[in-house]
Amino acid sequence: MLRRTISVAGHWFLVGAIASQARSGDTLGPSSFVAPGAFPTSVYKSYYNDPTGTSVQPQPVISDPVLHTVYPFSLTNPDNLPLNDSVDPHPLPPKASPSQLLSAAVTQILSIAENPVFGHDTCTRCQAALEVAKFLAMAEPEQGPPLAVQICDHFDFNPDCEGQYGIFGAGSPVTQAIANADVGGYDGQSFCAEWFGLCEFPPASPLNLTDWFAKPKPDPLPTPKERSGELLKVLHLSDWHIDPRFANGAEANCTNGVCCRSNSVNMNNPGMLLVPAPRFGSFMCDSPYSLVLAALQSIPVLTGTEKTGFDFMIYTGDLVSHDDDAQLSRDYVMYEETVLYGLFKRLIGNAPVYAALGNHDTYNLAQDAPHSLGGALGEQFSWNYDHVTSLWEHNDWIGESIVQSARAHYAAYSVSRTDGLRIITLNTDFCMKSRISNRQNYFNYINLTHPDTSGMLRFLTDELQDAEDTGERVWIMGHVVSGWDGTNPLSNPSNLFYQIVDRFSPHVIAGIFFGHDHEDQLNVYYANNATNISAETAQTVAWIGPSLTPFTNLNSGFRVYEVDSGTFNIVNSYTWFANVSAFPSLDNQVEFGPTFEFEYSAREAFGASIEGWGPDDPLNATFWHLVTEAMEADNSLVSAFRDFQGKRSTRSPPCDSTCLNATICYIRSGSAAISRANCAPGFGSVQ
Repeated sequence: MLRRTISVAGHWFLVGAIASQARSGDTLGPSSFVAPGAFPTSVYKSYYNDPTGTSVQPQPVISDPVLHTVYPFSLTNPDNLPLNDSVDPHPLPPKASPSQLLSAAVTQILSIAENPVFGHDTCTRCQAALEVAKFLAMAEPEQGPPLAVQICDHFDFNPDCEGQYGIFGAGSPVTQAIANADVGGYDGQSFCAEWFGLCEFPPASPLNLTDWFAKPKPDPLPTPKERSGELLKVLHLSDWHIDPRFANGAEANCTNGVCCRSNSVNMNNPGMLLVPAPRFGSFMCDSPYSLVLAALQSIPVLTGTEKTGFDFMIYTGDLVSHDDDAQLSRDYVMYEETVLYGLFKRLIGNAPVYAALGNHDTYNLAQDAPHSLGGALGEQFSWNYDHVTSLWEHNDWIGESIVQSARAHYAAYSVSRTDGLRIITLNTDFCMKSRISNRQNYFNYINLTHPDTSGMLRFLTDELQDAEDTGERVWIMGHVVSGWDGTNPLSNPSNLFYQIVDRFSPHVIAGIFFGHDHEDQLNVYYANNATNISAETAQTVAWIGPSLTPFTNLNSGFRVYEVDSGTFNIVNSYTWFANVSAFPSLDNQVEFGPTFEFEYSAREAFGASIEGWGPDDPLNATFWHLVTEAMEADNSLVSAFRDFQGKRSTRSPPCDSTCLNATICYIRSGSAAISRANCAPGFGSVQ
């Protein structure tokens, strides 16, 4: 094959050819691929601008096949960022009757009197303030957002209090949550601990599983499925966060949120452009169209699926950019859903895509209300479930009956494939918290002592029981991790999730898949709530997929699994990455784009550390526990894991001995409670 090289900014690049050939005997494609530099204009029929240049990102004309509408250029114009969405509804709870106010007052006063934590002054003060906010939210709900803004301004909680907590921001869900929460008890203590650090975190509530499971765990377990030797290829993508408002040349090193926007500024040098945004993206920015298309062009070539396609694909959430509420709207979320799922359908192939919603895949940001709120408030996010499930049906990924079930379960669903694998997707907004800005679900602070107010884990348990009865193997998909360092999941839901995994492992659950952290991570689940952590008690693995978005300080990546078609166990995983540090050198030319290259094989990187593990043995929980034991003996394995965690980013920090030991502990922690009990905090991320 004829190849040529050219030099740009002192770097030599191979153009029009595959950079290196696959290893002999591999079923994969080449070890690297240089994507074309010119944007593939044939992807869309028409554009609002000229997509062939390098000075701006393409702005395609997007037609929604579900709504039969064309999204206007004003929705994504990088030079015209919106201030607030005033078109979509921003519902508030109804006014409470006098009898409801009286009942709530009595209940909350008793709750304050009985809660033993009130010996701590700051915690007492915080929960007492929430009591006042609660009664205002119930009696005069329209005053809830102004109250939040004024309190925020007074204590300087945020530089843009109106944008964050006004009616066009998070004011609506905050008011709803406070109006319905037990602010004098567990809910309020958790809120004060999570948001203000004024209370101690309450422990996980005791679980009563007496009537939770329809049947006891089989003893002995059913005979394991036999290995077929036939391997399926499965693509795992996560956290693409496409940014259609990405502005080439804007500040890429900003201090005011996601960068590479026309309003990005570094407040340390407000009058100076420090780092112009490269057109393929940067470390503090989300994925521009150019990066998304470069990845989609590279994936089939690198994975050897140009002709065969994948057997199926999983997407573990977060396709919307990291905007604050002031720049979001329902139309913007639906636009992003239409774009990315449409690109997957057209450029990845006809294999089904099974997707889970991420915390950014809604509006208001990260919000999903439980149906138990009742009435219109219980259905206030149904617009999103209806739209996204209709897109999945339009793409022939799920059928009509599954669509109806998904709409009733917050866009979560279960599908039984004809090959014996059942895939269960979850909406993990009901299981998450986050201390970053307002990127958590405020509705989760309603009745926190109950581990499943949404019914999401009830749905999961029933589906797993049905799979056990029918002899199916199961993959579980969600967005927010259930464990790792414990900073993202809520204690009570993740505790219940762990018990569900224990009940149905290893004979039913073949794998669990998450995203959210943007990093390449892994969790091992053990029997009996990890009271005995050993190879004998290791039961199931959660694979936490890497992100395409570089935000924050990460390289771009994706992963492919080789899966035995008889057991649906993972036999190997392969991960690729693109070096974001090299993106600036690709500007001002259209001959070539980012280079995605092979990063590592999990079996090759870690399998040699385990004696007696055969080449066809699965990368199951036993394998990964033995890897952690090898890590304890050889810290270079932990260092390699940390390097892969950031996709070899040059910005990943060094890891000392405490950090190395904590990483091993995080791998063994599948719930927030286990991580908090066992692991040193503060080393979970390489960002």
